[in-house]
Amino acid sequence: MSEERLRRVRDRVRPFPDFPEPGVLFRDISPLLKDPVAFRTLIDLLEDHVRASFPKIDFIAGLDSRGFLLGPPLAQRLGIGFVPVRKKGKLPGPTECISYSLEYGK
Repeated sequence: MSEERLRRVRDRVRPFPDFPEPGVLFRDISPLLKDPVAFRTLIDLLEDHVRASFPKIDFIAGLDSRGFLLGPPLAQRLGIGFVPVRKKGKLPGPTECISYSLEYGK
C-alpha cells in the first residue's frame, strides 16, 4: 500500500469528536464519496487487502449503512456476492440474528 494512496483517502474523511455523544469520534465519509478518485482509491486499497489477506472468500457482508456504500463495489471487483447486514426487523424474509457492542450502544 502506498502512503500516497492512503493519504488520498484519509484526507477525505472528516472527524467529528464527541458525536453523537462525548468520547465517540465520528468519521464522516461524505467528502470521500463526493470525490471519485478518492473513492476509487479506497476500493482499490480494500480490494488489495482482501485479496492478500483472504484468498478464498465467498461474500462481502456490509453493515448498515456505510457497509452498503462500500461493500457492493468491493464485491463486484472481487466477483463475489454482497450480503446486507441490518438491524432486526429491517429486512424481509428469513434472517440471522447476532448481537454486538458499539462505543455507545448494543
